Amino acid sequence: MKKLFNKITKKVDPEPLTNRITTETVAQHREQILAGGRRFKYPIQYAKHKLVINAIIISVAALAALVFVGWWQLYPSQNTSEFMYKVTKFIPLPVAYVDSQPVLYSDYLMRCLGSMHYAQQIEQTNFKTDSGVERLKYIKQQAMSDSVADAYGLKLAAQMKISVSEQEIDDFMIIQRRYDKDLISKQTFDSVNLEYFNWTRAEYRHIIKNKLIHQKVAYAVDTDALKISKDLDAKLVADANADLKQLASTIALNSTVKPSFSSSGLVPKINQDGGLAREASKLKKGQFSKVFKSDNGDGYYAVKLIEITDTQVNYNYIKIPLTKFDSDLAALEKKGKVDYLISIPKK
Repeated sequence: MKKLFNKITKKVDPEPLTNRITTETVAQHREQILAGGRRFKYPIQYAKHKLVINAIIISVAALAALVFVGWWQLYPSQNTSEFMYKVTKFIPLPVAYVDSQPVLYSDYLMRCLGSMHYAQQIEQTNFKTDSGVERLKYIKQQAMSDSVADAYGLKLAAQMKISVSEQEIDDFMIIQRRYDKDLISKQTFDSVNLEYFNWTRAEYRHIIKNKLIHQKVAYAVDTDALKISKDLDAKLVADANADLKQLASTIALNSTVKPSFSSSGLVPKINQDGGLAREASKLKKGQFSKVFKSDNGDGYYAVKLIEITDTQVNYNYIKIPLTKFDSDLAALEKKGKVDYLISIPKK
């Protein structure tokens, strides 16, 4: 009982002065309490540098994975989907190199997808059949061949300062839009390209621009064909009764360039033959044209009108082919200066 009594009556020592909250220490006590709470409210502040490092590592790993998947789809897998085409349009990746000039993957896919669309939608080709597999091989071969030739043309054009204006592209497209005596509207022409090849106007103009540059370069580098064309022009002016077939044979004997002779038969005056029918329709019966470049860019021509009606013409012609550009490109490939980054079946 005595112990219990002493415990109850025992005086409690007053709290030390330093632990008491007074007007002088209230700010200090408030800061201590808030500091203790911050450890639970903002725990990440003590590991902020770790979070930054982890975020960088994850971002780099994700980017590396994305790049690898894209590379795998384009090169080992050779994905020809519309999505990958859009990727290559945004990122100018090469599909090959010709004499150190990159061949754009987007140019290859544009041609390839256009031909595939035509084969599937217009010709109803099934690429899963044996004949369809062979057709697809040919489409890829042709798309690559055309893309390499255009890229080589762009390289030479830059060296020779050759260019193509927007007006030249417009003029070429006007020729293609002619049907019978009428001119197809731009909208109709664009719709046909979209239906047949799934090409927009911008895509088709891009293809035409590269084609025209290729043609200009092919004419510029082929000095032998130019010399023969001038000689032929002089002979036709000197002899109004010259025999085109005989002239072609004579020139072929004395030159590395081999002209050819042929007849058209009756064809429409607006025949899509590189401008031959158009030039023939300007002549009188039995008359020769001057030597001219074809719209197709494949050589120099001279025509002789044989027969003409209101809508048709019949003419003989001599062709002086362009060979220098193609032979130079073939020589580069033989020397190993055409480097393909994807495997394309050989022709």
